[in-house]
Amino acid sequence: MSENAPKSPSQSLLIVDDDTAFTGVLARAMNVRGYTCSVANNATMALQLAAQSRPAYCVLDLKLGESNGLKLIPELLRAAPGMRILLLTGYASIATAVEAIKRGAHDYLAKPADADQIARALNAQAPRQASAVTAAPDAPPPLKRLEWEHIQRILGETEGNISEAARRLGMHRRTLQRKLAKHPVRERPAPGRE
Repeated sequence: MSENAPKSPSQSLLIVDDDTAFTGVLARAMNVRGYTCSVANNATMALQLAAQSRPAYCVLDLKLGESNGLKLIPELLRAAPGMRILLLTGYASIATAVEAIKRGAHDYLAKPADADQIARALNAQAPRQASAVTAAPDAPPPLKRLEWEHIQRILGETEGNISEAARRLGMHRRTLQRKLAKHPVRERPAPGRE
């Protein structure tokens, strides 16, 4: 049995992402690794599937159309207590990672992540500690990265409400939507981790 296979061959996995092509590819790859997968492409469907099937694992995307995966974490845990949630994000900010852990996610991965990385994260013995992801790098992050993390923090505080977040940030809603559509500046790799 592969080291990335779940502890039990019948472990169920809920994949929540609004990208249908991605969910299809990931579900097939995780099925090969011994998971029984169900797929949800929006928050409502995800909560229904979590309550019905009570999956052992969940791979949750940070952005779900107009919804926010961070807001969905506690709701999923209420629907399926004990489920281990892995947050996937194309915007690997420290603030988002810390917020995900605080809300009950077991772990997080930056996209693109392959099926082996996802399986390893799902089967990690202990959840990441929020303090472990807050260690400051040697060099300060770029200004665009700090802006992105501040926007993500405000979005978390407003539970993904774009209009309220824009009001708190002092910008027009469309301006905020344009900023969210752009990918933030990638972190510089730490020395020796390239």
